Amino acid sequence: QVQLVESGGGLVQAGGSLRLSCAASGRFFSNYAMGWFRQAPGKEREFVATISWSGGNTYYTDSVKGRFTISRDNAKNTVYLQMNSLKPEDTAVYYCAARSDGKMTWYSSETSYAYWGQGTQVTVSS
Repeated sequence: QVQLVESGGGLVQAGGSLRLSCAASGRFFSNYAMGWFRQAPGKEREFVATISWSGGNTYYTDSVKGRFTISRDNAKNTVYLQMNSLKPEDTAVYYCAARSDGKMTWYSSETSYAYWGQGTQVTVSS
C-alpha cells in the first residue's frame, strides 16, 4: 500500500511560481512511475505530467510544456512539480498519483494509476 501526501499549494498571482511536493510512504517508491493530475471547478480531472521510476522519462500535457517541470528524489520518496509562469487557467486541485506496474503506457489515463493523494489547491489570480 502506498500513501501519498501533497503539499505546496496556495494562492499566487499570474506569472508567479509554486512548487508542489508529493511525499510517498512505502518501500518501493523508486519502482513507481508518478504523475500529477488536476481538476478545475466544474471540469473533469486531467493529466498534467508524469515521470518514470528512474526520472529518465517525462511527459507533459501541451498546456504546461515549457512552464512546468516534474522531478523526483527517490532517496526522499518525493516527487515535485515546479510550476512557473502560472496562469489563471492553472487554478485547480492538483493530485499526485502513483502506478506500480513499472510502465509508462497510457500515462495520461487516470486508470493507469493505482494510488492517489488527497489533493492540494492551487489558485492563480489575474
